[in-house]
Amino acid sequence: MVALFINSVIGAGIFGLPSRVHELLGPYALLAYVACALLVLLVVLCFAEVGSRFEDTGGPYLYARTAFGPLVGFQVGWLVWLTRVTAFAALCNLLIDYLAHAWPAVASLPGRVAVATLATLVIAAINIRGVRTAAIVANVFTVGKLVPLLLFVAVGLFFLAPANFVPASAPPAGEYPAAILLLVFAFTGFETATVPAGEVREPRRTLPFAILASMAVIVPLYLLIQVVSIGTLPELADSSTPLADAAGRFAGSAGAAVIVFGAVVSISGTLNGLVLAAPRLLYAMAEHGQLPAALARTHARYRTPHWAIALTATCMLALTLSGSFLTAVALSTITRLLAYAATCLALPVLRRREGAGMAPAAFRVPAGGWVAGAAMVVIAWLVAHAALSELRNVAIAMAVGVALMALAAAMRGRAPPGA
Repeated sequence: MVALFINSVIGAGIFGLPSRVHELLGPYALLAYVACALLVLLVVLCFAEVGSRFEDTGGPYLYARTAFGPLVGFQVGWLVWLTRVTAFAALCNLLIDYLAHAWPAVASLPGRVAVATLATLVIAAINIRGVRTAAIVANVFTVGKLVPLLLFVAVGLFFLAPANFVPASAPPAGEYPAAILLLVFAFTGFETATVPAGEVREPRRTLPFAILASMAVIVPLYLLIQVVSIGTLPELADSSTPLADAAGRFAGSAGAAVIVFGAVVSISGTLNGLVLAAPRLLYAMAEHGQLPAALARTHARYRTPHWAIALTATCMLALTLSGSFLTAVALSTITRLLAYAATCLALPVLRRREGAGMAPAAFRVPAGGWVAGAAMVVIAWLVAHAALSELRNVAIAMAVGVALMALAAAMRGRAPPGA
């Protein structure tokens, strides 16, 4: 579970966003990393307590459904699923960018289509074969992604140029929310690992430990990666593959090749985690009668939700081929913040229900109500600074979710008794 959490968070974001955040804030980007880490810590603490009450599959969908009822639960599940699909598209596009760093032919339209299609089909096939196979793949990818990043930091710290940390001028205050919104994409994704809790041993004890242990690894690693990127690559703001370009600067072509390899492994591992979790959201919602029953069917041999996996993979591939990295990042960030808000709100609600059928929390956050309230304030502040076009797209997506829920209800009404 620790490996799965790390694998779910460390993906494309840290390989692609350091340059964009530096473009907005310059060396002050390090402050944005600290601010985003504090926000994520508040949300992670809420997930740790709320998740320690449940043993079933569903993650944020299950938490919201239990706390606020079927309609809110469905919208949260739908938003988390959409977050996973858009995150897959962002990651897959950046995977292609890093592959093109070594093989320029991949950047052509036929090359992009071929890589995206092959990656999606292989990962979907792995996940149809079973959760154990997917978990083993996640463990391998976690090791494969951490080693190049640790080498990047360990070697790069010896080549820092202090002059690179001197800002030409202070950035406008309005750039900080934009930078933090981008970094939310890199720091989050942990909710993915909470979804398959029904297939985890002792999830009420395992989940809180795994999520907190993983963040203790991720936060300092991200800060050091940004330090090395700033200190070794003066033209960081203009780079589309910042870590590979920085490694090439202080370790030559061999260093760049190691980072390209690490990026490919890292992104592939996170793609695997997304396809592991996202279909199980559809499965959980279909199991509760909120989506067509076909999505709750399991494979006769592998016992996995194969129809939900196939539908999710198809949507992921379509969005990958139709968008870009930053476009998908924007939509993914807003949808996940809204889903996080529901889990934070669920913490005090579920506390009040203890003793009335609600299982006690195996992990309890000190001053939990204040922690949840602070997380809600920061989430509201970030969402308020999102572009109107991004909020419009999220609203459209939520309306589509309501339509699907109504369709499933109508199909249940036409089903024969006992179906």
